[in-house]
Amino acid sequence: MTRDDVLAFPDGFLWGTATASYQIEGAVREGGRGESIWDRFSHTPGRVRNGDTGDVACDHYHRWRDDVALMGELGVNAYRFSLAWPRLMPDGSGALSVAGLDFYSRLIDELLATGIVPWVTLYHWDLPQVLEDAGGWPARDTAARFAEYAVAVHEALADRVERWTTLNEPWCSAFLGYASGHHAPGRTEPAAAVRAAHHLLLGHGLAVAAMRGHRPDQHFGITLNLYPVDPASADPADVDAARRVDGVCNRLFLDPVLRGRYPADVLGDLEPIAGSGLVGAGDEEVIGAPLDFLGVNYYSRHVVAASGDGARDPAWVGADDVVKLRTGRPVTAMGWEIDAPGLHEALLRVTQDYGGLPLYVTENGAAYADDVSPGGAVHDPARTAYLADHFRAAHRALADGVDLRGYFVWTLLDNFEWAWGYDRRFGLVHVDFATQERTVKDSGDWFGGVCATNAVAAAAPVP
Repeated sequence: MTRDDVLAFPDGFLWGTATASYQIEGAVREGGRGESIWDRFSHTPGRVRNGDTGDVACDHYHRWRDDVALMGELGVNAYRFSLAWPRLMPDGSGALSVAGLDFYSRLIDELLATGIVPWVTLYHWDLPQVLEDAGGWPARDTAARFAEYAVAVHEALADRVERWTTLNEPWCSAFLGYASGHHAPGRTEPAAAVRAAHHLLLGHGLAVAAMRGHRPDQHFGITLNLYPVDPASADPADVDAARRVDGVCNRLFLDPVLRGRYPADVLGDLEPIAGSGLVGAGDEEVIGAPLDFLGVNYYSRHVVAASGDGARDPAWVGADDVVKLRTGRPVTAMGWEIDAPGLHEALLRVTQDYGGLPLYVTENGAAYADDVSPGGAVHDPARTAYLADHFRAAHRALADGVDLRGYFVWTLLDNFEWAWGYDRRFGLVHVDFATQERTVKDSGDWFGGVCATNAVAAAAPVP
């Protein structure tokens, strides 16, 4: 291709894949691993589609070396993965498990030997069940326990890991876990969800400060799932509905993390639900600890109205009377409308509203109903088109001044997709869960070409 045919990314741009511990590791009873909230949740009848669990998942605990080799074949130069808190601290606190630490240490060594940057996420939703039994994230003490865990892991692995994400999508942990009950631990207590959101962020801030004190030369951040939120009309009721949804989904996390204070209007929306006195003296200063990067997970946008025939979401605490509308865009197998320009909008919004912090797309991808052809291939042109459009949106953000430094595709392997079980496939690599055979999909081969050239084809011109 000529230069006019491609969109080149900056030198040193990271292209990677992302995974989560409970979704791929399996081996839930090996190496002294303790029970997590997702073990308990998935084994509760009616919680997960088809009664699926993560007991085996992708068997990554035993097949990690082959999976790193797959990444090497794809040509990725970074891998974002999460550590399982109950594998490293089965009781939620105390000394690190020797077996758990050895598993991650060997994985990291193999990544480095393959030329892949290890990017650790400390928490991707698998809280030790013992801590949930003690109150979970709605209990302030869980923030202190998280910081204790983060410090212990960091001290053990900081000799080889330089990039650290504290939390993945605290909105999901708080509001899907404690308000709607769609995720573990499956509670439907809006006030507890608001407390959980605050304590997740408090734990993040405590962890960042402590880790930075140990290794100030390293890079620390958090990953937030962000959504552009549009009102369905200019009607003041719809505009206020969008303000409330944006408040609980985006600004409740962006503002304290990047500005060191909660937005007053959102606290006002939530006070009738959670009461006053939640935010202690000095909490916002802790949460606003300086960061080296922000991770952005993006999948779709919200178009909302104050009333109508759309869906209401109990996870939108303080805005659960708001209606989410369909706009007629194509959808993935998750039912999520495809809106690549929304990624550009989300990245640009962070830069314009919160300053020029380095950004990484830490998750973006699409689920489709993939089948293995008689010849053994997996043809998934829709996924390739989805990724290409979103890569172009990311490039547009770069052109508009966003300091974007990397992009992690969700996900490496088809996996346990939370409450959907094994019914939804996001992977660049197909997994036959009966045999654990891996097959690189066409989208994985295509993504390998993007990694090799550090560029994506420009969009075809409009006739």
